[in-house]
Amino acid sequence: MTAPFRFPRFFVTSPSPCPYLPGRQERKVFTELNGLHAGELNDALGRIGFRRSQSVAYRPSCPSCNACQSVRVVADRFQAGSTHRKLIRRMADLEVNACRPWATDEQFQLLQRYLATRHPGGGMAGMDEQDYADMVEHSPVRSYVVEYREPSVNGRPGKLIGACITDQQADGLSMIYSFYDAGPDARPGLGTYIILDHIARATATGLPYVYLGYWVKGSARMAYKARFQPLEVLNAGGWRAMPAEAMAPAKVAELV
Repeated sequence: MTAPFRFPRFFVTSPSPCPYLPGRQERKVFTELNGLHAGELNDALGRIGFRRSQSVAYRPSCPSCNACQSVRVVADRFQAGSTHRKLIRRMADLEVNACRPWATDEQFQLLQRYLATRHPGGGMAGMDEQDYADMVEHSPVRSYVVEYREPSVNGRPGKLIGACITDQQADGLSMIYSFYDAGPDARPGLGTYIILDHIARATATGLPYVYLGYWVKGSARMAYKARFQPLEVLNAGGWRAMPAEAMAPAKVAELV
């Protein structure tokens, strides 16, 4: 006999400065993910716009702003354009593996380089190795670290150039956090390729969606998500198709 399902208790954070829109405050509603039904709860909450961080599911709950909206790619209807196909061919020699959620020093060093290049001074800049291990390993649901490496040499694994912490939900893959080599000598388009690879993985396993987190209206940093069509956005009426032209603040950003 299984334990009865208990309705989760929700909490609200205190307001803090918004990391995406200057001059605004953010607030989150969250609940714990634990016990035998953590995976089911995470699946259900994911469908209504929650994201997972370690053993917590959260979503924005800002009283005077609704700029953050959950978005997901309809994987089985995605058709790669010419730019995407060229990128896939350029990355075809990479060795990609979905690994158990176990933090490594190699991953942490890559994350540090990524943050220093792309998000200096951001909220994650002060992470140490234990913080990173907690982010990867404290998952009560089915999770992976998908690693992207340069080709092996003489039987030795190639250089790690990308990684993504990924949850497998009942209806799709949720990209919790991706990071990659973003230095001057890096392969261009790695961030885009990681998303394309997740779309291919979802399609191959019969999962209909790839969850990309939040699109923030008015934030140029989030405009790249519009390139992965068809894309759906969650609003008061449920999940609705969102064309690229409705999402880009000015023009769709270049390859991430």
